[in-house]
Amino acid sequence: MTPRADHLTVEVVDLIGTVVARYHEEYEHAASQHSLTGAQARVLGLLAAQPLPMRRIAQRLKCEPSNITGIVDRLESRGLVERRPDPADRRVKLAAPTDEGRRTAEALRGSLNFAREPLGRLTVAERTLLKELLQRMLGTAPE
Repeated sequence: MTPRADHLTVEVVDLIGTVVARYHEEYEHAASQHSLTGAQARVLGLLAAQPLPMRRIAQRLKCEPSNITGIVDRLESRGLVERRPDPADRRVKLAAPTDEGRRTAEALRGSLNFAREPLGRLTVAERTLLKELLQRMLGTAPE
């Protein structure tokens, strides 16, 4: 790698770090507005997309299943999540959002404002390119 390319890589990594830090700060603030921890909000957000077994939630969030059990217990006690049997395997329990949980997840997502304004300054083509580049970096680009 040339010195210029190496310097550019460092700059990009620093910018990504700044975006991630701002995202986490905004996410924690938005979660607290709904009396949730950041971890509870992330679990609720995942479940709003689809009910999941605890093990899958733990894999997606890169944490121990026992941590997820505690988080789901707290969300369940607030009426935001329920446990139900997996129709494909009755031995497995899925965590699923309640109607109130879905509303809370939607409100939480709607309150994450830090990127809306900066992304709004990009054209649709620029946002599409950014999305595709991020997907390539993560290895999730459609083939």
